[in-house]
Amino acid sequence: MSAPLDTPPATRAQDLMRRLDRVSLATSLPADGLPWPYASLALTALDHDLSPILLISDLAEHSKAIAASPRICLLFDGTGGLDQPLTGPRLSVFGVAAKSQEPRLRQRFLARHPDAEMYADFRDFNFYRIAIERAHFVAGFGRIDAIDGAALRVDPSPWAALIERESDIVSHMNEDHADAVGLYATKLLGLAAGEWRMTGIDAFGCDLRWRGQVARLAFDKPVADAEAARKALVELVRRARATAA
Repeated sequence: MSAPLDTPPATRAQDLMRRLDRVSLATSLPADGLPWPYASLALTALDHDLSPILLISDLAEHSKAIAASPRICLLFDGTGGLDQPLTGPRLSVFGVAAKSQEPRLRQRFLARHPDAEMYADFRDFNFYRIAIERAHFVAGFGRIDAIDGAALRVDPSPWAALIERESDIVSHMNEDHADAVGLYATKLLGLAAGEWRMTGIDAFGCDLRWRGQVARLAFDKPVADAEAARKALVELVRRARATAA
């Protein structure tokens, strides 16, 4: 479920980014004379400050382009499944790409995209963190906003304690409470039954995945640490079971 239209544009844009696991990545290919714009599909995850994370091979055209000019654009497309796609939300995020060996970025990306573990350690693959500069948000016909990078980025320091325990919480939910994760997907989000798993948790909600489908479950209010997250998750499963009754 996406954020209501009466919420601020930056909040709706953040929600869209968190709900999607793939983007159109645009770079500028080096060439004689003027460079050529180049766009293609890429998988993405997000750091807790909303910085997009990419995993790209050095052999890819995008890596060659980023090496020449690290300024890129990511299109988050939220129009899938709509009868009239142009009425749906899409967000162009402009930023600067840089290689990163930060373990947290690797963990969040591979949790979001478990199949990427097959090639993540190949010598030619690298993780990239995108430093957001600004964004262009189209929420539908006539709903267009320019968003400054500072408004789109999130300061995660108030919930540093939650970030530190993220892996523990996710593992605990998947190993000991897989039934609850399934109820989140089916009863609270209205999705088909399956082997749903939690892939991440942050102050504002948790991320779920089954096969190639991802979903986002928002908390009623932000949580700052593991205990607050536990209470929020318990309340959500209580609500899901009440729905199932």
